[in-house]
Amino acid sequence: MDKYGIIGCPLGHSFSPGFFNEKFRNEKIDAIYEKYELPQIESLPEILASNPELKGLNVTIPYKQKVIAYLDEVSEEARAIGAVNVVAVRHQGNDLHLTGYNSDVIGFTQSIEPLLMEHHKKALILGTGGASKAIEYSLRKLGLETVKVSRFERSDTIQYEQVTAEVVEEYNVIVNCTPVGMYPKTEECPPLPYDAMDSRTLLYDLIYNPDETLFMKKGRERGAEVKNGLEMLLLQAYASWEFWRQ
Repeated sequence: MDKYGIIGCPLGHSFSPGFFNEKFRNEKIDAIYEKYELPQIESLPEILASNPELKGLNVTIPYKQKVIAYLDEVSEEARAIGAVNVVAVRHQGNDLHLTGYNSDVIGFTQSIEPLLMEHHKKALILGTGGASKAIEYSLRKLGLETVKVSRFERSDTIQYEQVTAEVVEEYNVIVNCTPVGMYPKTEECPPLPYDAMDSRTLLYDLIYNPDETLFMKKGRERGAEVKNGLEMLLLQAYASWEFWRQ
């Protein structure tokens, strides 16, 4: 039986095992998908050695960047982004060949593209982690200018206190790549001037639990188009499967 799985820490919230194991049952695929919760990335070779049936892995927080050091090959997109969330495990005789990909780009691009209008030319990206790198790459490929927003002072970002009403009017696509507002802390939202939002604003939240975050609710109440991360998650899961079967 083939094995697939996910590495990260913590993994209690992970959507992937349920999705893939249901897919395997429904399509009568002789495979299983398991969680490999790693307190440190250094345990990855041990996981690979003790699971010779492994054909593929998803990678989540906090290892999307650290995993690259363990790979034999990285796709052009994943290298440009600097983050990997899919690893194809291929057996070449007694050796393993590990190839890294980024399916976040595919999932996000396919999910947001139908919502983009002519007046959506500039985007704010909230957060600076591995997911934000894929979002930035995707938005730029779609022709949007981007600026990252961070709580901390960094050379390539602005801070939340600099996001004024005028900035929100100009950068009218806002993508939340932070965990702020995720269950169980659903009463939280990024500190933004929500009153400046209107029907020209597009808010996209990578969070999918809850279905509507406070970030989305506040925008919707002012007429903004809003979307959560569930479709992106599904699309990137489909893309993972395609990468593993190449």
